[in-house]
Formats: sequence, C-alpha cells, structure tokens
Amino acid sequence: MKYKNLIDNMTLEEKASLLSGKDFWMSKSIDRLNIPSLRMADGPHGIRKQIGSADHLGLNAGHPSTSFPTAATLANSWDKNLVEKVGELLGEEAKSHDVDVWLGPGLNIKRSPLCGRNFEYFSEDPYLSGKLAAALIKGVQSKGIAACPKHFAANNQELLRLTSDSVLDERTLHEIYLTGFEIAVKEGRPMSIMSAYNKINGVHANESSYLLKDLLVDKWGFEGFVVTDWGGSKDHVEAVKAGSHLEMPSNGGVSDLEVVAAVKNGNLAMEVLDERVDELLSAVFKIKKEQKKRENEFDVDAHHEMARIAAERSIVLLKNNDKLLPLKAGIKVAVIGDFAVIPRYQGAGSSKVTPTKMDDTLEMIENSHLDLIGYAQGFERYGKANERMKEEALSLARNADVVLLYLGLDESYESEGLDRKHMKIRENQTQLLAELRYINENIVVVLSAGSVVEMPWLDNAKSLLFSCLAGQAGASAIINIVTGRICPSGKLSETYPIKHEDTPTYNYFPGNELTAEYREGIYVGYRYYQKKDIPVRFPFGYGLSYTKFEYSDLVCSNNKVAFKIKNVGKIPGEEIAQLYVGLKDSKIFRASKELKEFSKVYLEPGEKKELEIVLDDKAFRYYNIKTHKFELETGEYRIMVGASSEDIALNETLHLVGTNADSPYDVVKLSAYYNGDVRNVSDEEFESLLNRPIPKSSWDTTKRLTSEDTISQLYYAKGLIGRLVFKILDGIKNRSEKKGEPNINILYIYNMPFRAISKMTVGQVDAAMIDDVLEMVNGKFFIGAFHLISSWFNNRSEIKKLKKQLENIKKENI
Repeated sequence: MKYKNLIDNMTLEEKASLLSGKDFWMSKSIDRLNIPSLRMADGPHGIRKQIGSADHLGLNAGHPSTSFPTAATLANSWDKNLVEKVGELLGEEAKSHDVDVWLGPGLNIKRSPLCGRNFEYFSEDPYLSGKLAAALIKGVQSKGIAACPKHFAANNQELLRLTSDSVLDERTLHEIYLTGFEIAVKEGRPMSIMSAYNKINGVHANESSYLLKDLLVDKWGFEGFVVTDWGGSKDHVEAVKAGSHLEMPSNGGVSDLEVVAAVKNGNLAMEVLDERVDELLSAVFKIKKEQKKRENEFDVDAHHEMARIAAERSIVLLKNNDKLLPLKAGIKVAVIGDFAVIPRYQGAGSSKVTPTKMDDTLEMIENSHLDLIGYAQGFERYGKANERMKEEALSLARNADVVLLYLGLDESYESEGLDRKHMKIRENQTQLLAELRYINENIVVVLSAGSVVEMPWLDNAKSLLFSCLAGQAGASAIINIVTGRICPSGKLSETYPIKHEDTPTYNYFPGNELTAEYREGIYVGYRYYQKKDIPVRFPFGYGLSYTKFEYSDLVCSNNKVAFKIKNVGKIPGEEIAQLYVGLKDSKIFRASKELKEFSKVYLEPGEKKELEIVLDDKAFRYYNIKTHKFELETGEYRIMVGASSEDIALNETLHLVGTNADSPYDVVKLSAYYNGDVRNVSDEEFESLLNRPIPKSSWDTTKRLTSEDTISQLYYAKGLIGRLVFKILDGIKNRSEKKGEPNINILYIYNMPFRAISKMTVGQVDAAMIDDVLEMVNGKFFIGAFHLISSWFNNRSEIKKLKKQLENIKKENI
C-alpha cells in the first residue's frame, strides 16, 4: 500500500469516515493527518457549483459558468481537438470555482431516442462516445481537475433508474455499453468514475466487483476512485468490498457506523477497508498535487468565444434545397418562433448551468448583412393553441424574402428524471410551419432538441439547420452559419429514424417495473437500421456543407488506412471522414458495418490532403461469450471510408487471420439476431442469447413493500397511510406534467426506493428507521410509529457516539 504508514495511524472510525461525504458536495478531511477534502461539482457542459442550499437535480442556481454546447451537440462536431479544448476551459473554470472533481462527461449510450437525458450523452456509437469522452477528460485534467465519467454502466433510461435491472447478454454489455468507458479510461486516464444507480444482470453497479475491480482496475488500468451517484448506494459495506470508494452525499455517519460494525463482526476484512482507503488517498493526494495555483477568475469573454466556436463546428445542416443557405446580403428576413428569443441551449436536471452571458438572436441578425423586418412568437411554447400569435407570424412572413423559423423540444420533454413518450415536437409548431409554407416557401427551420425528433413536416421547410442544444453562444453560431460566415461542418452522432416505431427498442423501452430488457442486443442505432435495410430520415454521420469533397486513393494494411480528400467546391470547409469495418461472411451475427475511426480535416478550395488513420485494437474484435474475452475472426474484412454511414466513397478488402476461437452461438436458436430482426424477439430466443432464464419483470402487488421497492409502489401498500401518500405524490406529479413543467424533485422521490431515503437525509434516517416506515405503510401504522421513534433515538445516540469519538481523536492528536 502506498500510504500504509498514514493508514496505520488511523482509527477504524476515521478509516470508515473517509469513505462517505462530508456534505452534499465535499468528501471528508482528517486535519490531524493532513488529509484534504475534495469539492465536487456537476457538469457535464459547464461547472454547476451551487449557491446556497445544495441539490443534485439542478433546482437551485449555481455560480455563473460558461454553458458550452452539451455533449450531444459537441458529438456532432466529431472533433477530438475541439472537444479537448473545451475540456481545458472547463478545467480552468473548475479551478476558479475551487472545484476539485468535475462530474462529467456523461458516457451512456443512446439506446433509445426517448431517454430524457440523451442531451448529456455523446452518441449511439460506443467508439465515437469513447473517443470524444477521452478528449474531454484529457482537457479537463490538463488543468489539474479530476474528471469523473458517468454512469458506469448500462444506465440508459430515467424511469425507475434507481432500481431497474438492465438485463443484457455478455457480448452486448462489452461491445456496446462498456467499450466507450474502456476507451475513456485507457486513453483519458480519469482520476475518478461514477457508478450507476441501476443493477446490471441482477447486481447493483456500485456493488459489482466484476465492473469495479476485474474490468476497471485489472484490465483497464484505472487508478482513480469510484464514487456513487448521489443517493445511489444500496449496501455500503458490499460496495466497499467490490471496489467502490466514496458514498455521496453525506449520510451523517450512518454508513460509517455500518462499516465499523462490519469490520468488528468480521463481515468486512480490515485489509479490504485499508485497500479502499489507500486507493482513495492515492487519488486525493494526486488531485491536490496536480492542481496548479488557483485562479480567482477565468476570462469570461474568451470562454464565451470558445463556446461559439464549438457550437459553429457542431451545428448540422440537414437540408438545403435550392441552395437557400447561406442567405445573401440585404435579404429581408422574418424571425418566427419562441425558441429564437428564449433558446433551448441546455437540458434540465443536474447538468443545468447558470450562463455567464447569452447571445441574442435578433441582435445578431441586426449586426449581420441581413435585413431583419421583424419578429413574431408564432406559438405558445408548451403547446397551447393561440390564433393571435399564429396570425401575427403569418402576416410577418408575407413581407419577408426568407423566414427563419425556430422550432424545437421544450424543457418539459428533456430532463433528468423523465423519459419522452414519443418523438414528436408540439403540434402547434408543425401546424404553423404548414401554414407558413402557403405564404412563403423560403423557410429555414432552426431546430433545437437534445435528441432525435420525427419530421413528417420536413417537406414544408426548404432548409433545416439542427443546432441541438448549442450553449450560451448558440445564437451567434447559428447566424454565422445562416449568413455564410461559417461553413457548416457538423454531422449527426445518432441516426434520425423516420418514426419511433422504426427504432429497435420500440417494444422494449423504457422497460418493465423491475427490469429493462435489452432484447435488441448489439443492434443499437445504425447497426440495426442498416442490418435490416430500414429507411431512415437521416443516417448516422450525415451532414451537408456549403462546399463539396471528393475521396480517392484508398490504401490499406493491417493497422493503417490511407486515403485522400479534395475540396472540389468554391469555399473553404471541413470534412469529417468516417472509417467503417464490416465482415460479410461472419460466423457470428454482426452489424453490417461499425465505426472504427474518424478524422476532421480543413481544406481550402481545390486543396487535397492525404489522411492516414491508424487502426487500434478495437477495429476488428468481437466479444466471445465462451472465452469471455475479445477475439478476432478470420476473414475478408471490408474497409469502408466515406462521408456518412450510408455515403461510402471508398472500399477495400483486408484479409486477417483470427484467434481461431469457436463460434459461441447456435444459429438456429438465434435466427433473429443473425437476421437483425430484433424488434420482436421471443422469450425463448432472448433466453438463448442471455444463456440463462429471463428474470421476473413485474412487481408482486400481493407482497408487503420492502426497502428495495419504490415510493411509486405505495399505490398497493397494505396500509391506508401509504396509499394516501401515493395519491398526494401522484397528484403533484400529474398536475406538473399536465402544465408542461414536470416537477423533477417529485419525480426523483416518486421513482426512488425506500432505502434511498436513508442516503439522502444526512443521517436523519437509518436502515432500521426505514424498516419502521415500511411497517407503517404495510398496515401496522401504530406499531411502526412506536418503533420509528425508538429507532430515531437509537440512531441519534449512535451518531453522537461516533462524532464524539472522532472529536476526541482530534483533541488527542494521536
């Protein structure tokens, strides 16, 4: 152990205390041993250091910080250098706010477009996600701030996220849901990582020794500390055994007592506790050592400028009929849409940042070469019909050469704590678009959304610019592209299906009461659409430019691919070259092609450059469920280079000799996976894929509630008081959703298990008190209430004893 002498000088109580938080955002210190605390703050597109009372849902404001484009937006840049630069500025801002650990980036896969938190995540593709996450981590940590990628792992929905069991096969887990984390850890070298709320195949992520030790440490070489998601610890003692280090937020000493008791009764070996403390101290001292001198403030203007550049290089031009864009000087422009003046520039929840400044769309247009003739709101933001607003918009459009129509998903659709129920934008927006077209055909739609939307209305727009959630400088970035000052270069990091029913998870997301069944297996996003030849609105990797590019001269070897790109247009621009690999006659089921590398290159008109891409160890591998490791299959691999997953310009074949591992699958039993027909996988076939029975997926409403059951299950509580509490909470939730303003705090409470109460009440409630509350709601109200009072006094007594012991140690200065 690195800090054996220091640990030998600690008492058992001090060791236990280090493994839980001091308060909502800080770890504990031990002053007498010069062990400092760490301050954590949410990201992942800014620094959310809160002012006043703390919460993890973004309900209370934070100190001003640059609101950069969200991860979903930055991913559309496909630019590792740009993302690393954004990370550097985030690190600078963290330093200025006295933050040690930045809780980002979000690294979960966009399994379904409906996940309410997709705006925080990069992509449906693990390779793109991992590479961009690694770049962001490098940038942040270059300033001495610890990055904390999250949520490890298979955390792909918001509904019941604290209790849901992600049920998936071993290959899908490794190839789709762990590869991004693997790349981020191996290349980014994060100093911390956040475990997920959910279970994975029956085991809580924070208690999985396979994830936290076997993979993270032994195979990937992780040298940081593991922190729980806030309130996400189930059994702190089991988590410590498995490799978790820090339970957050503060539990007021409740979990510390559990660790002390476990050591004393032999349930937790002192050697294991010492290992966790040593690993945590190694990270703490490293973080403190690598930090440079604290900066009192950061350059607000320079960071805002970088936020604009990041947005410009991430915005995607999806349609441009008749080359309507860029708009020429002097054109009369009407700006319509609520999102023009109240932009969707970030999501809601723990990532919500208080921006340092905000660019104004109308001001940007007035300062451009366009002739702004007016603005009309056009529609009510949350869907209410308003004829007056619509008529004002129609009247304004009659006098314009071009209409800039700002549409999008409002805040109630995309937030931590909830998932979308459909992929549509509000009907009053699409109706306005349809009526505007009859008056003025020159409509440029500027779409703000953190994830995919259906576009049956697309024919009514001549041009479509997808800004995603572009951050505080998004308004100026959009106008710079509209006016041609910037040539658009973003490309989609996720597929746009034509309709929700086309998605591979349509029948499976967001899952059942107890489980989320990943029956689609490896066929996530473009892997599914291309395997089944399903038409999509826009393919993965797609994006238009104001110029054109030509690919040529592909040359392949075992680990290198070289080719040339030429700008054959009339203006400078950037192209994102994408490299895919496929194996047509594979003996295992596979996607038709998979992204294996990408490169963004700037070219002047007529300029040609040769790009050389080095293929890494992930280019040809697959995970074999029999050998329990990645293998290489012998065969003729297709190397494909092009402008998107469907626009392949160059092809070459490369013969590789594999590792000769036996095929792990029975073709007959897994025909749906070999055909890619995974929309309606039978129980029998899913069990064959899992190689085990499908676990129970529904609540048993005949049984008494336990600490693992959620507050939302109070509707079938045996006691009247429990059902009454449910009616109150359910009423608040439904009323807020009906108003279009979901109550995030209520949603968190509604979906959390009873055990989480003890983790989020700063020691006021322990496990015994939870059992007493359950006794009350299960029909024994008065007996439970009596026990609750007794347990409360006992809890207070034990906490006071622990605090007194720690205070005496300080005084004795042993």
